[in-house]
Amino acid sequence: MSTSARRHPNVVNVEELEPRAISKGMRFACAARRLGFESGARGIGCSWYEVQPGRTAFPAHYHCANEEAVFVLQGEATLRMGQATVALRTGDYVTLPPGPEHAHQIVNTGSAPLRYLAFSTLHATEVVGYPDSGKIGVLAAATPEAMLQPWLREIFRQDTHVDYYDGEKID
Repeated sequence: MSTSARRHPNVVNVEELEPRAISKGMRFACAARRLGFESGARGIGCSWYEVQPGRTAFPAHYHCANEEAVFVLQGEATLRMGQATVALRTGDYVTLPPGPEHAHQIVNTGSAPLRYLAFSTLHATEVVGYPDSGKIGVLAAATPEAMLQPWLREIFRQDTHVDYYDGEKID
């Protein structure tokens, strides 16, 4: 929907946005709507997610710069955070601070769709760790608004190391 047809450029209704389908294999799948970006957010992001029973939207991960939070709108899930496993239900609010001790993943363990809002700070430079698969993701953009088309967005195996001067002319 164009911003000219909306009530105000900073107001968006979840039903006005076309969901973006994310899917990989049988485990990862969700429908996502970026409320924050669509309403002009600059410092706090918000996305609406719907996850079908038995699925999860994302691999377990942690952020090094951005803090996240989740508010469960509808459904039941299991939150894995660090070494803990916590049951979630409608009305639960979860804070997900940066750092490896707060690596997290939400799995829909109910029999109906899980719907939640995910909030985050919008630091334009971010490093994300994936503890289950040993990967590191990096993202860099000029501004939070440019994060959808970043300068850099790469994922590497964590055990891939090179010397600081590797590939540089040193003589």
